[in-house]
This record gives sequence, structure tokens and C-alpha cells, in this order.
Amino acid sequence: MSKKKHKSNHKISPKKPSRAHKKVGKAPGTVTYLGLREGEKSNVGIIEFDESSFQIYHTELIEQILEFKNSSATSWINVVGLSDEIYIENLGKALEINPLSVEDAVNTNQRPKIDEYEDYIFCVLKMIYLDAKNELVGEHVALVLMDKAVVVFQELKEDVFNGLRDRIHTKSGRIRSRGADYLLFALLDAIIDNYFVVLENISGQIEELEEEVYDNPTPETARKIQDLKKEVLKVRRWISPVKELINRLIESDNPLITKDTKLFLKDLMDHCLEINESLQIYREMSMSLLEMYMSNVSNKMNEVMKVLTIMASIFIPLTFIAGIYGMNFSYMPELQWKYGYFAVWAVMLTLFIGMLIFFKRKRWL
Repeated sequence: MSKKKHKSNHKISPKKPSRAHKKVGKAPGTVTYLGLREGEKSNVGIIEFDESSFQIYHTELIEQILEFKNSSATSWINVVGLSDEIYIENLGKALEINPLSVEDAVNTNQRPKIDEYEDYIFCVLKMIYLDAKNELVGEHVALVLMDKAVVVFQELKEDVFNGLRDRIHTKSGRIRSRGADYLLFALLDAIIDNYFVVLENISGQIEELEEEVYDNPTPETARKIQDLKKEVLKVRRWISPVKELINRLIESDNPLITKDTKLFLKDLMDHCLEINESLQIYREMSMSLLEMYMSNVSNKMNEVMKVLTIMASIFIPLTFIAGIYGMNFSYMPELQWKYGYFAVWAVMLTLFIGMLIFFKRKRWL
């Protein structure tokens, strides 16, 4: 007997490769952009300031950027756009940043961390904020603290530093009278303060879902809860390691960070502790929301089953009576009685009302 081979018409679509595959096989320190914004040109904005002056510059020329690194004033060198790997690599070499740090600066999957070198301190973390559509944005940011400058690498032009720029421009606060280490603190403070805005938004979502779960849980509610759980876990993964980063800065013996600035970093550490505690609470609340949803759906189902059971219990004896008098026997005395029909109705109504009263007293209705 010949065997026929059947070909399946189902085609398995190839799985989309992850961004991390671009790093496979490359040597450590190879600058490889891992992000979703390919082909964007890097733009560099520079704010140079001291207690008496303030200037803003825009240049992509590496030679001019080096002048600000060696300036006597404090410089904030802001690099926007990380996909231009060649430019970022050349800029890192000119600024004497270790290739491993430059590699992490363009790796958007990098976990928040801090590395200390002889001439600079390198930090990576997530800048999280809500966009115009009130949607969560997690942007990769790398900060490099040098003697007279702070270099910031970020993916998008949008950020949370506008308040800091205004303070430098209007000379409000103490930032113009302090050095690069205080500028690093101010940048971290702006990022961490915005975490509270994100957490407040998550808290609002939890409150809305709690009301929806109690009032009218639907399958759409379950989907919203799942989305919220994913969002809380994602935010927790981005934010939780920042506490370790700030603690490392406080305990560092690097001369780039002064004792006065460490006092402000300790206040930042308190904020991180508060944020982590809130995140833990929101994580537990988001997980309990699904349990509440399942419990409420189950309770509603039990209510429906209770009503159906009561209706069945009421009609079982009535059906029994109707079944008896529906039998086709010739000699059934009640069938020949003049008031038999009305008597059966009276019995059935009495049973119906009596069972309703019984269920009411039992508080089943």
C-alpha cells in the first residue's frame, strides 16, 4: 500500500528577532545602538554657566564640544539621538570616555547602574514621564560626570529637564553657584521627582479599576487589570535599581562628588525609598485587583445560580402536581369533581406563596 505524503498549508511565520541580536558576536566595547529610533542624527545642545554668566550653544563639531569640557565654567553637554553609532563613538573617544561606558550609553536595554572611573562617573537610568496622550514613556538616559561638565546622552528631545533649564536661566536656587556634581544631582532630582507623577497616575488607575471591579466587572476590566499589572512591573524594573545607584554615589570616595552635594543626594535617597515602598504597595494592589475581579464575577454567578435554583425549587412541586393530573387514567376521582380544576389551582398557588414566604424568612430572596 502506497503512503501519501500530506503537505500542510500552514506557514509558520518567522519570529521577529530581538534588538539584542545586534550585539551577538561583537567585542565588548563595540558601540551598538539598541533602540527603536534608527537613523536619527545626533544633536548636541550645550549650556555653559557660572555664578555670573549663562550661555546656550548648539554644535555637533567634536572639537568645539571639547572646549566646553575643558572650560573653567560648568557645562551641561546634552546629546540627543543615540542611533548615530559612529558619531557617538568618536565623541566618546574625544571626551576620553571608556568604550564600555559608550556601549552602555547607546544600549537602551541596559539596567540602571553606576560605574566609577578615575576621571569620570558614569550613570545609566530610565527617565519616565507621561506624554501628551497621558501614555507612559520610558526613555534611556546616560549621565557622565566630569570635573567641569556633565554629559547627558538621551534618545528623545522631550525630557523632564525644562524646570532645571529655567532655574539655570533665571539664576534661581543654588545651581549657578555650584559645580558639575551639583548639576548631576539636579538632573537626577528632576528624573526622580517625575517618578512621583508616574506613580500618581498608576494610583489613579488602580482607584478607577477598583470602582469598576465593584460596580460592573466585565471581560474588558480583566484586560485593563492585566495591562496595569504589566505597567507596574515594567515601572518597578526601571525604578527599583535607582536606589542602589544613589546609594553608590553617596558612599563614593570619588573627589568629583563633594561632601555638600552628598547631603542633597541623601535627600534624594529618601525619595527613592518612598518610591520603592509605593511601588511595592501598587504591585500588591494590582495583583489583588484580579483576585477581586474573579471573586466578584464568581459572586455574580452565584447570585444567578441562586435565583435559578429558587425558581426550580418553586416549580418542582407544581410540576409534580401537574404531572399527576396529566396522567391518562380513566378513574381519577378529582377529574370528575366539579371544582377539581379550581382546587388544584388553589393548592398550587398556596404552595407557590408558601415557598416564597419560606425563602424570604431564610433570607434566600
